[in-house]
Amino acid sequence: MRLNDLTIKQAKQGLRNKEFSSEELVKTCLDVIEKRNKSLNAFITVCKDEALDKARKADDLLKNGQDLPLLGIPIAAKDIFSTKGIRTTAASKVLDNYIPQYDATVIRKLKDTGAIIVGKTNLDAWAHGSSGENSDFGPTKNPWNEEYVPGGSSSGSAVSVASGMALGATGTDTGGSIRLPASFTNTVGLKPTYGRVSRYGIIAMASSLDSIGHFTKTVEDSALILGVTAGKDEFDATTPSETVPDYQTSLTKRIKGLRIGVPKEYVSGQEGVTAEVKANFNESLKTLEKLGAEIIDISLPNTEYGIACYYIIQPAEVSSNLARFDGIRYGNERESFGDEAKRRIMLGTFTLSVGYYDAYYKKAMKVRTLIINDFEKAFEKIDAIASPVSPTKPWKIGDKTNDPLKMYLSDILTVNCNLAGIPGLTVPSGFIDKLPTGIQFLGPKFSEDLLFRIGHAFEQETKFYEKKAYET
Repeated sequence: MRLNDLTIKQAKQGLRNKEFSSEELVKTCLDVIEKRNKSLNAFITVCKDEALDKARKADDLLKNGQDLPLLGIPIAAKDIFSTKGIRTTAASKVLDNYIPQYDATVIRKLKDTGAIIVGKTNLDAWAHGSSGENSDFGPTKNPWNEEYVPGGSSSGSAVSVASGMALGATGTDTGGSIRLPASFTNTVGLKPTYGRVSRYGIIAMASSLDSIGHFTKTVEDSALILGVTAGKDEFDATTPSETVPDYQTSLTKRIKGLRIGVPKEYVSGQEGVTAEVKANFNESLKTLEKLGAEIIDISLPNTEYGIACYYIIQPAEVSSNLARFDGIRYGNERESFGDEAKRRIMLGTFTLSVGYYDAYYKKAMKVRTLIINDFEKAFEKIDAIASPVSPTKPWKIGDKTNDPLKMYLSDILTVNCNLAGIPGLTVPSGFIDKLPTGIQFLGPKFSEDLLFRIGHAFEQETKFYEKKAYET
């Protein structure tokens, strides 16, 4: 087993037992980046010298018996997280020369617990996209088959973990931007409860929807990272004082007797879900039943309005958040927004304009409340929800770039989770035509420990996470 094949848990044990050094571990990841990034385009900026320097310092701490949760572990950061002294572009040439003077709270917490940032990963520019193709620095490619998309917008982060360039990576999820690429790359992707992780220092897309999560190889690693990044932050008023539990303590509890709901609107009543995705999902349900969970059919009656609701609220917030990039305070005045950013700015400005606010934005916010109520009522009878992540398998690069509506519909199974502010966890569930697919588990607010418990049981039973993209 190569060092970059290790999970974070395995790497921590190896470092603690002096089986290898952090410098060796980081160098292995950097070697893969040097070898494969030209074709996969997962990284916009590689921090080779900084990472190796930090690794040597981590080794000194390890020699002195220091024990931090992520000491010496190579982590990639989506290039929408502010990183002090390191270029942060949001994958847009508008910010090509922007170097932040501070770290995002998540980056600071990761560094404080010993993590080593190996680079900044590619994404759909400004996090606008579902495929990883909408980047001013070129599309990210799926390591399982480079002719296919890896999902977006957190495309580079997912690919960095799937291809062995890092052991974990940060991401943001506004409408599925962690869960979708996790599903498409055979990785574990967590979208926490809204506010569970601070948004401070992250270039905003849609402020009431953005959730800050990450990618890992296993559910256990995901629980470890959330234990580091979650919690109250004085710089983000949306972070609650809710206690951060030890997410790893309940991982190994059995899921026998748990009631897992399957919304008919997500599967049987959703025309866009392909037969092969439904077949994979049904096999996953059999696995959950084998583990002792009770599968219950439920209804979320306002599901059908979710995608329309989302694509009113989200562009409205985008148009407001992008207004600051005027070439005076931020941004390169010689560069302009791409087509997708312009499209969302125009849509958002229109829905917020006089005479249309009540007809569109205000109505969408009322529908959002109905969607929240649907989930709350459902969770009175069940413990969690299971559904497919994407209505289709990964598609070929270029297949949807000329049809924005078709691209937007790829989020149809993920956006309602963001509208409701609840947590979602994507876990690998197998392969369709040799391309990965995943299952997502949704729970009540602040139920990440429950989702980890379900996801871990499913993962350990199926073992799909053991398959590597670079072995194909």
